[in-house]
Amino acid sequence: MMPILFALLLLLAGSGGSAPAAPPGAVVKTGAQVLVEGGFEALDGMRVGLIVNHTARVGGRHLIDLIDAAPNVEIGALFGPEHGLRGDADAGETIADGRDERTGAPVFSLYGETRRPAPEMLEGLDALVFDIQDIGARFYTFISTMGLSMQSAAEAGLPFIVLDRPNPLGGEQMEGFVLDSAYTSFVGQYPVPITYGLTAGELARMIRGERLLPGLETLDLRVIEMEGWKRAMRWPATGLSWQPTSPNIPDFETALIYPGACFFEATTASEGRGTYEPFKQVGAPWADADALADTLNARELPGVLFRPVSFTPVAIEGMASNPKHRDVPVRGVHYVLTDAQAFRPVETGMHVLHAFYHQAPDSVKADFLKKRWLDLLAGTDRLYEMLTSGASPGAIVAAWREEVEAFRRRRAPYLLYD
Repeated sequence: MMPILFALLLLLAGSGGSAPAAPPGAVVKTGAQVLVEGGFEALDGMRVGLIVNHTARVGGRHLIDLIDAAPNVEIGALFGPEHGLRGDADAGETIADGRDERTGAPVFSLYGETRRPAPEMLEGLDALVFDIQDIGARFYTFISTMGLSMQSAAEAGLPFIVLDRPNPLGGEQMEGFVLDSAYTSFVGQYPVPITYGLTAGELARMIRGERLLPGLETLDLRVIEMEGWKRAMRWPATGLSWQPTSPNIPDFETALIYPGACFFEATTASEGRGTYEPFKQVGAPWADADALADTLNARELPGVLFRPVSFTPVAIEGMASNPKHRDVPVRGVHYVLTDAQAFRPVETGMHVLHAFYHQAPDSVKADFLKKRWLDLLAGTDRLYEMLTSGASPGAIVAAWREEVEAFRRRRAPYLLYD
């Protein structure tokens, strides 16, 4: 058996006993918790395919483990997204198929040769169940996996069941250009802003209801709703324990910063991979860290300060095997969150990107932005055009405001929580 699956089995060893409780202090019950406490009634008698990773946990135990121990549900297949079932593969790393010896179920990768379940993978199943903790950013690929899997379920005539989880950024955070269909990709499947203020279950309802993907007219979509979650909640208010959603999103603060700092992936600067604080710090060999920090702090952006920083990206097993500027000292800024509720990640990211671009010396400026990748992340070519033509960060933010408000109105029928 492949090492990643062997390690997963070790992690999941020792099932049995009563349903696990939510973490102490939790005010929110996830859809998975609700399902478990209900004795898996929503899956009664089913042979299911689980689209999960390491975040599919209830009270410290994995959903695979819990369903395997349940007398009224059978696991027929397991499907792993980007970063794999354990969530420890590098971004972009191909994930292989295998077999889970504990359950006997085949394990299919949805981040290898195929990005959605093929018909033969669904044979003998009664439903597909999705339980992955998302972070509320359009280019985080778990929501692309969800939508494409919804298409497969519709084609096979299977119910698609979402076990809902909180959007860590809350249900009111919406920023960034709405995706232009010309820039559809695996890091941008839907015409939504970069931060879209929906839970996975709400987004699934909108994908079907607005026909954001073809072939979903007959899909039997079911959402196991959370209990206790409110739209104004960012992650800390839920009382739930943070499980790193991928190797370079180790904590909530990183998840909050990521929707803006991720744009540094489309530059020649470091986005902080190869350190233990990815996305919280960004830098380049030519940067003047003090000047950048002074420039950004003078703008008095809500909820954040910047301090000058120097760091050297290195290979870190399980996080970054070959980061940009590997073993080369770089200088830049480190995000210091002062008010997580007030912080606006994408707007802040535009200010940081703008400051680096305009400080870049002429010898590197022409190649600083990787246009194709920037366009895919932004969901439009307007960001590139505005940056290179000298537009201010305020003008960039103003350019998406009207379309975000239109999206806010369009999403209203699909909301499940106040």
